[in-house]
Amino acid sequence: ASRTGRPAAPRGRPSARRRQGPSARMASSQGAVPTEDNQAKYLADAIRKVKEHGFYCKRAMDSNDLKGALSHASDLLRELRTSLLTPKNYYDLYMRAVDEVHHLEDFLSQLIAEGKKTASELYEEVQSCGDVLPRLYLLVTVGSCYIASRQAPAKDILTDLVEMAKGVQHPMRGLFLRNYLAQRTKDKLPDTGSKYEGDGGDVMNAVDFVLRNFAETTRLWVRMQHQGPTKEKKRREKERQDLRILVGTNLVRLSQLEGVDAQRYVDAVLPKILEQVVSCKDAIAQPYLLDCVIQVFPDEFHLATLDPFLECCTKLKDKVNVRIILEAMMKRLAAGARDAAAEEGAAEGGGPNGDARKPRTPPHAFEAFTACANKLLESKAASVDLAELLRLEAALLEFALECYPGRLDYVNHCFATCAAVLNANDERKAGGAADD
Repeated sequence: ASRTGRPAAPRGRPSARRRQGPSARMASSQGAVPTEDNQAKYLADAIRKVKEHGFYCKRAMDSNDLKGALSHASDLLRELRTSLLTPKNYYDLYMRAVDEVHHLEDFLSQLIAEGKKTASELYEEVQSCGDVLPRLYLLVTVGSCYIASRQAPAKDILTDLVEMAKGVQHPMRGLFLRNYLAQRTKDKLPDTGSKYEGDGGDVMNAVDFVLRNFAETTRLWVRMQHQGPTKEKKRREKERQDLRILVGTNLVRLSQLEGVDAQRYVDAVLPKILEQVVSCKDAIAQPYLLDCVIQVFPDEFHLATLDPFLECCTKLKDKVNVRIILEAMMKRLAAGARDAAAEEGAAEGGGPNGDARKPRTPPHAFEAFTACANKLLESKAASVDLAELLRLEAALLEFALECYPGRLDYVNHCFATCAAVLNANDERKAGGAADD
């Protein structure tokens, strides 16, 4: 018998001490520092324990032992508390743990469907888990079943889950938890045409949920930059690059909502995204998030919001290469204009290639890009490399030729701006030489 008076755990079954998980062992050992050499060992040890606890979880489910299944599921999820793994290896561990939890979700859904347990009872029961991270993973799992059962409005459960997830503030662990939340709820949002619409909410409830999860995910991702000593800055930047897709998936999900039309995008979606981009004040997050916006939303939305998007570009950190962002947007709009013209030409009987030279962008697009470029020249000329300024004008010139082939005044404007930039640069050099 153990010191508590309980029978000792059978051989081969995880004991209470072994259920601590690698992060708890690290805390007790004080000073265990993850290195490349011991990553394989840490990962193999954690995966072994996930499989072990997963085995006992399945065995409990086969015996209809709900309490035992939840206990072992909590044990395997406790392994995700580790701080010993790099993001790449933590992802491998996360996927193993999530695969095991999927079996639990099926078991819980069956209990609800058969009337053996109500969704609200399960939702309350999993909150008795002592550790925050396993408890929240289980809460999201049961919450997914709860929404699917439609025993409560989807909007209420989604609001509760996105708020409860704030309980994990460790950057990497929080990022993966919120990714799990996004994945388990992506087909259960009260979107237009969804079976959860109506009493479960509407598309704006879905938008609000995704935007709130996006905002928290972005904050956690940015916070990774400020964890640890300065000498590890490069390593942290690489780790953040490895994890950026966990942030971008929220924007992908927003773009997939059927109820988000151009007007809702203008009024409710893009302003919140741009607010988050500017307020994060991070030179890694800002260009990535804006590139995601460019890539995942349709041209129609970009054309309707070009001015606020470009205004946001003028407020980015000095270290951000704004030229790359503007060039990406111009290429996206030019490609869309080319495709639309080709489709229109084919519809009018002009052959499969159509009239590829017909401009399809609105008249103010070039002026909007030019105004943004001029504002950047005025505010950041001293901090922006001359070559980048010239590349920006070259991109504007290419955009004008592609979308406005008959507007020679646009071409002249680009050349005149290049000449002015070069002259200003020569004057600065001459002034510096005179001072010397």
